[in-house]
Amino acid sequence: MMRRVRAYWPAFAFFLGIVAVWEFFARTGAVPAFILPAPTQIIDAVVRYSGQLFGVHLAATLEEVFLGLVLSILLAVGVAVAMFFFPAAEKMLYPSLIVSQTIPLIAIAPVFALWFGYTLWSKVAVVVLISFFPLVVNLYDGLKAGSTEVVDLLRTMGATRWQIFRKAQVPMALPSFFSGLKIAAVFSVTGATIGEWLGAEQGLGYFGRRMSSTLRADGVFASVLILSLLGIVMFLLIFLLERRWLHIKRK
Repeated sequence: MMRRVRAYWPAFAFFLGIVAVWEFFARTGAVPAFILPAPTQIIDAVVRYSGQLFGVHLAATLEEVFLGLVLSILLAVGVAVAMFFFPAAEKMLYPSLIVSQTIPLIAIAPVFALWFGYTLWSKVAVVVLISFFPLVVNLYDGLKAGSTEVVDLLRTMGATRWQIFRKAQVPMALPSFFSGLKIAAVFSVTGATIGEWLGAEQGLGYFGRRMSSTLRADGVFASVLILSLLGIVMFLLIFLLERRWLHIKRK
């Protein structure tokens, strides 16, 4: 454990160096505070606005992220399995998945707001759109990349297609699925924020937009800091879940 922590010391040192330089230039007045506040001013804003940030706004963003991610997982698993079992479904759906990622989120989010209004579901739709793609592609590639030797062995032993899928292909695809899930977990925070910026009544993105409209840069960066930490926490939770799940499967 300590060896793993020591391996990341260069990254920590680099990050602290950037923060120190940032603090120095902000405090010396080289950069106006309304453009780029000092890190200590951002921390002070987090404390000052903590009642709002960690109350209704964080709860709203978490709800959007959770619902969007769960729907993305369910949809991605269904589509990936359908494409894996039915070549016709792959030819029909895969190009549509690629096209869906060419649509700029900043352009489609107002359409969701038009359809769903400034409700929870307009933000959830943006989360699903941005997090669905890495999930379905990674899971589908993981299913296709399964060891043919293992599959052939199970076939010679009389296993059915469903048994082969459940006992061999799904376990072999789990690492790819978790890789996509880690990406999707981080992207889901981005999607919720974009949805809140373009139309919401609560949420960390909404809070940042409100602070921006009154030129309170420290409040904007405070919301950005919380969102960044939320993305990191989401990634780490999926990482720990992956390690735990794969460890159980190896037993």
